[in-house]
Amino acid sequence: MAVTIADALLSLRPLPGLAVLMCGVAGSGKTAFAMALEEAGFLRLSIDEEVWRRHGRYGVDFPADAYPALLEPVRAWLRSQVGEAVRSGQAVVIDSSFWSRTHRDEFKAEVERAGGRWRLIYLHAQPELLQRRLADRREQTDPRGAIPVDDAMLARFLRSFQAPVGEGETTVTVA
Repeated sequence: MAVTIADALLSLRPLPGLAVLMCGVAGSGKTAFAMALEEAGFLRLSIDEEVWRRHGRYGVDFPADAYPALLEPVRAWLRSQVGEAVRSGQAVVIDSSFWSRTHRDEFKAEVERAGGRWRLIYLHAQPELLQRRLADRREQTDPRGAIPVDDAMLARFLRSFQAPVGEGETTVTVA
């Protein structure tokens, strides 16, 4: 089912044990959507911000090729935090790309093991829009979490991204 951003936000309430999994390519608006849910009462967990908190800026405080090794412990931490939040009755939004079905399935299973329910929100944006947004992001001075994604990196992301199909997702068309 495809909906607008406004409709998707209106459909989500911070119900106890609800976990919202944000899904989309860099620049699709996952963080802005997750922050809107945070304002509505959800606990927001951001994989990018946690990497930044622990290790600093991508390509500045640590080399870009170290990122995959730094990311794995943060993913494990994130999974445990989601489980704890759900078990404690919190509503949580996970601000991550969830680029593979395997990764999404791992988090869905964690939520279900903790006794919660999940919603998968897929933000779908055209490559041209992503390019513009990511170019704007590279110009920003606030380095928290964001990887500076150039056109070549975006092309790699788009090739490797597994869009959810038939996974119970709500698709939001980003314009």
